[in-house]
Amino acid sequence: MSSFHLFFIFVKIGMFTIGGGFPVIPLIEREIVDRGMLDRNDFMDLFVISQSLPGVFAVNIAVFVGYRLKGFKGGFLCALATILPAFIVMLVIAAFFAQYRENPWAVKVFNGLRPAVVALIAVPCITAAKALGLRWRQLALPMLATLLIWLAGVSPVWIVLAGLAMQMCIVTHRLGSAKRSEK
Repeated sequence: MSSFHLFFIFVKIGMFTIGGGFPVIPLIEREIVDRGMLDRNDFMDLFVISQSLPGVFAVNIAVFVGYRLKGFKGGFLCALATILPAFIVMLVIAAFFAQYRENPWAVKVFNGLRPAVVALIAVPCITAAKALGLRWRQLALPMLATLLIWLAGVSPVWIVLAGLAMQMCIVTHRLGSAKRSEK
């Protein structure tokens, strides 16, 4: 397999990986593992390592697969190929956005996308809260912060700073209580 062929495979994967990094797994399995370029056990090892590293999962796994198949050059090419489609789409949107941001149809499209974006953010949050077994009482402050940002227009920076201040007060209070109980 040539480096160009590997690059093309990961460009194709990058173009059709919508919804985050994990949809890339079946695509890489079909393109690389099922065609015998990489053993399934090797792929699963690379998957575990990629998942444990910070950064974009799709790029991490692309780097490791490329490196395993073609060394440093393969890792670099696979990372570039995975990023390239999204980069081009963002460039095109940025180039034409200024022209159409006042267009009533464009405004309607963006307004129509807002609920979908909210759902794309809310569903993983709800799923994570259920998986962690969080109670409504534990979710009160995050929900309040969300409402303050959304309805009152409070800057997220102030929300984060308020959270830090609250946590500092809680820790200071607990440390003071612990010192008093030791005496």
